[in-house]
Amino acid sequence: MKNLIKKILKEELDGLEWMRDNSISGEELQKLILDTGATSIPFDEVSGNLNLGETPIQSLGNLQSVGGYLNLGGTPIQSLGNLETVGGNLYLYGTKIKDLGNLETVGGYLDLWGTPIQSLGNLQSVGGYLNLGETPIQSLGNLETVGGYLNLGQTPISKKYSEEEIRQMIQVGGSIYL
Repeated sequence: MKNLIKKILKEELDGLEWMRDNSISGEELQKLILDTGATSIPFDEVSGNLNLGETPIQSLGNLQSVGGYLNLGGTPIQSLGNLETVGGNLYLYGTKIKDLGNLETVGGYLDLWGTPIQSLGNLQSVGGYLNLGETPIQSLGNLETVGGYLNLGQTPISKKYSEEEIRQMIQVGGSIYL
């Protein structure tokens, strides 16, 4: 009976199109996803932190903004879709992320270590450090600023550009590791 209830809740959560204009706290959404096993987010905005690490989440749906940090580590997610802003840190290590979608701003640090990402696409600003170590990154996309250090160790970009050339392309507040 408990599994049947979870299945019904999951189907309802995945089909909540009417809630797309609403927001929810990260804690409430995390509980809903863990309780139901939902694989998509039916909200445009999440206030506060959202920890979905090691959950079955596969899509962020139409999610555009997370007010705090966002943890997707260890999930099957491959794209951030419509997400534009993360107010805090963004953890994507241990994912199969290939696409940052519409992401433009990360207020804290961004950790993409070991993911299959090849381009930063629309990303313009990272407030903290940016870790791209051991990725097949080919392009920094629209990136303009990194507030902390930039790790490009063991990437194609580290073999293509010198530190001086990278600093001419983007503003980096800390060290650059090639």
